[in-house]
Amino acid sequence: MNNFAITGTKKTPFLTWFTEGLRENFSNEGYTYCKETVDDLRIVFNVIDQEKPRPFRRKAQATFVISILEENEEPENIFEAAYPYLIRSLANHLMFIINTKEKIDVYFITPEQGFYKLSYQNNAEDFFQKIYERLEPVASAQLVIDNEFAEDLDYNLWNGNEVTQTMYISGKKLDEMNLLPAPFPLEKYLSYRDMRQLKKLYGIGGLSYGNLSSRHDDRGFWMSASGVNKANMRVIGQDILYIKGFNPKKNAMEISVPPSISPKRASVDAIEHWMIYKEHPKVGAIVHIHAWMDGVKATDMNYPCGTIQLAETVADLVRNADDASRTIIGLRNHGLTITGRDLSDIFERIEGKVIPQVPMG
Repeated sequence: MNNFAITGTKKTPFLTWFTEGLRENFSNEGYTYCKETVDDLRIVFNVIDQEKPRPFRRKAQATFVISILEENEEPENIFEAAYPYLIRSLANHLMFIINTKEKIDVYFITPEQGFYKLSYQNNAEDFFQKIYERLEPVASAQLVIDNEFAEDLDYNLWNGNEVTQTMYISGKKLDEMNLLPAPFPLEKYLSYRDMRQLKKLYGIGGLSYGNLSSRHDDRGFWMSASGVNKANMRVIGQDILYIKGFNPKKNAMEISVPPSISPKRASVDAIEHWMIYKEHPKVGAIVHIHAWMDGVKATDMNYPCGTIQLAETVADLVRNADDASRTIIGLRNHGLTITGRDLSDIFERIEGKVIPQVPMG
C-alpha cells in the first residue's frame, strides 16, 4: 500500500498551499493520504522550522522522508545553507524552497549531495506534477541495506589472500584521493542519538571515501566494509568482507565471515557490485568514488545509493558499454562507478583525470 502523510511544524499560507498541492497530486497518482502517521507509510512530507528542524521518527526503515523548509531570502550559497537542514531533520530528501516576491524556486537536496532546482511558472498543476515525477521514482526505490552474516568463510581465507592484499594497497590509494562525500562534519549538526539513527537509516558506519571490490571467483567477491578506514583495511570480516550473494526474499546481502568476529556492515553499494559481477565474468574489480570525470555516461535519475533501481540502472549502462570490463559510469549528482580487469587497471586509467567536485544538475 502506497500510504503517505504530511507532518511537521505550523505552516505559513504558502506552505499550506504547497502541501495541499502535494497531497492532491500524490492522491491523484494513486497514493493514499493518511491524516495519522500509520506504521506502513511509504512517504512522509515533513515541514520543518529553521530554529528547530525536528525530524520525523520513522517506524519503518522503508519510510522515505522528505523535509520541507521555506526561506524568504535567497542565501549566497544555496547548497551550504540547505544541506545542514537535510542532516538535522534526518531526511532522505530536502525540498528547500526560496519564496520571494519575484520567484518560487524549489531546490532538491539529497544526502549524496544531489542538488537540482525546479521553478514555479504560474501553472500549479504542471508544477506539482513535475515535483511528483522527480520525487516518486526516488521515494519508491527499494533499499538493500540489510546483511545476513554466516560464519562459514573457508578457513584458508580467514586472514585473506592475494586479492585482499591488493585491496589493502588499493585502499591506501583511494584514501590518498581524499574524496569525502559530505561537505560538513555530521557530528557538528547531530546529537549522538540522531547520529545513531542516521547510521541505522542509511546503513552506514561513518563517512566514506567511496568503496572498492575485487572478484574472488565465479561465486563471490571481496568488498570494503561500510565506513572503514580505507588506508588500513586488514581485518577480514570487518575491514574487508566476502560477499557471496543476494537473498531477494530477505532483501539482504549474504556475507561469509570468520567465526567469533563482530562483522561490520557491507557498503550499501554491494547490491550494485553484485549485479555487475554476476553478469560480466571479465569484470575483475570495481571502484566507486565521490568524484567525476569528463565525458562519462551517467544515470538519468539520482536514485539513492543502495537501491535495486540504482543498481539496475548502472548495470544496464555497463551492459551497453563498448567494454563492460573497462568502463566508467556516472551516478547523477553523486559520483562514479568504475569497472576494470583488476584494481591496478582501474587506478592507472583514472590517474590524473578525476575531478573532485561532482557537477550538480
